[in-house]
Amino acid sequence: MKEEWLSSCRLCPRECAVDRNHGKYGYCGQTTQVKVARAALHFWEEPCISGEKGSGTVFFSGCPLRCIYCQNRDIALGKAGKDISVDRLAEIFLQLQEKKANNINLVTPTHFVVQIVQALVKAKKQGLRLPVVYNTSAYEKTETIRMLDGLVDVYLPDLKYADNKLAARYSHAPDYFETASLVIKEMVRQVGKPVFVPEEGKKCKDSSLDISEQYLIKKGVIVRHLVLPEALDNSKSVIRYLYETYGNDIYMSIMNQYTPIREFEDFKELNRKITEEEYEEILDYAIELGVENAFIQEGETARESFIPAFDGEGV
Repeated sequence: MKEEWLSSCRLCPRECAVDRNHGKYGYCGQTTQVKVARAALHFWEEPCISGEKGSGTVFFSGCPLRCIYCQNRDIALGKAGKDISVDRLAEIFLQLQEKKANNINLVTPTHFVVQIVQALVKAKKQGLRLPVVYNTSAYEKTETIRMLDGLVDVYLPDLKYADNKLAARYSHAPDYFETASLVIKEMVRQVGKPVFVPEEGKKCKDSSLDISEQYLIKKGVIVRHLVLPEALDNSKSVIRYLYETYGNDIYMSIMNQYTPIREFEDFKELNRKITEEEYEEILDYAIELGVENAFIQEGETARESFIPAFDGEGV
């Protein structure tokens, strides 16, 4: 499988067709050598993913999308990370389980799917029993996602753009919406409606509150959307599409955490955070549509301090 998929790599929609087995670099900037920047408990995901004990998050280096405003820019460009084997990756999964992680959270994994499949199979044979979360920009191919059927329990894709002009401007991906929407459809087909369970050792009270605020997700799809400055129409279109297509069969995560990490000369609209009024407008729109299954962010989330140190911890 490794030779077949990576000798002329078309794992992502860029379809570079480079021979990664012989050290050729495509758009993602990676060869067949798995490169990981951090593997540790992470507490800044949605409540039903992080819980109280943390998500066992593995940050992979490189990225097939590489948005110009990326908060994880150092790893997206492949500047941070350590080379590891498939066996070591499987071992990392098991070590995170030993640390009482609530799940294994694979961040930007697209370009290493072949190796991740191998590592997950090895780890599951050795006792890995945690839910596996696939955390992605959704700039994927359905053929690649199908390789994960039965191995991934929770899909955590973005839906960044409904406006492909924005997708081309910020992510060099004019086909983003058509591509991502097909992929999310495949993810929902694989794992179905969200299923929640109490976090181990935690008593959850029965109430009228949203179950996702009290429990951990065991299976299902949560689609993230980051609200960008000067792009409220795009956000509304994304939310409308998701609600009209999936209703309550998925959860949304509507995020206000956009943080300018550098000064943009050609994209001046990105040189500021979104305002409270802008975020409230988006939330009001979602409520008016009838959206019920959604996470929102409160307080000061748009801070660089929420970006973890990609220092090789746990690798």
